Amino acid sequence: MPWNSLMDTMMGEIHAQGKTIDDIVDVLKRTPIHPMTVAAIKSAHALGCELRIVSDANMFFIETILEHLGLKECFSEINSNPGFVNEEGRLRIFPYHDFIKCSHGCNLNLCAPNMCKGMIIERIQASLEGRKKIIYLGDGVGDYCPTLRLGKSDHMMPRKNFPVWVLICRNPMLIEAEIHGWSDGEDLEQVLLQLISVVSVDAQLFSVDCKLQTANCKPCRHPTIPCLNPCLFLSRSVMVC
Repeated sequence: MPWNSLMDTMMGEIHAQGKTIDDIVDVLKRTPIHPMTVAAIKSAHALGCELRIVSDANMFFIETILEHLGLKECFSEINSNPGFVNEEGRLRIFPYHDFIKCSHGCNLNLCAPNMCKGMIIERIQASLEGRKKIIYLGDGVGDYCPTLRLGKSDHMMPRKNFPVWVLICRNPMLIEAEIHGWSDGEDLEQVLLQLISVVSVDAQLFSVDCKLQTANCKPCRHPTIPCLNPCLFLSRSVMVC
């Protein structure tokens, strides 16, 4: 069962046990977030970067956490599974892509049936018309597909020793983007702000998975950081991404 379908089932069981939306919101507000990750997002936004989220979590969880942290206005776009409270007061979570009707068409066999992040990134890349570069932060298997679609002037920041890092390190030559590993929130802030400092002021920042966790700044390959114009994707680390 896809993760978001399992979450919808779990929300139904929680509702049946008498738990309310307020109970769920209270738990979400207590989600541990590394303070340096929050600081990194605010700094990137203040520097003129555009932040977007591409996440296989759900809209209700993401927006609740962002609002609680005072970060919602930092993001220009959130791509995730629909989540809303129905007339019975139960939280419903539906797939971003209705995989029952048809496949999303990705042939990598690593993407969740309800979401191909690579296809979302391609759509965003097309909207940029080559004028912006991307910094993508991720840690899960689903972040590998968009990593393969990044260009030579983009940057990938995988969470070290997590699934996407392992996939990248199996054959790093398949990745055109510069690679910079991370392990905790302090590292995430350090490497992210360093990358932003070497790009033009109109760089855009994109966030991909909403689970802001933490980061380590040692490149898997490419020993130097070139002066490029990247955009950032915060993937499935602390927020979601």
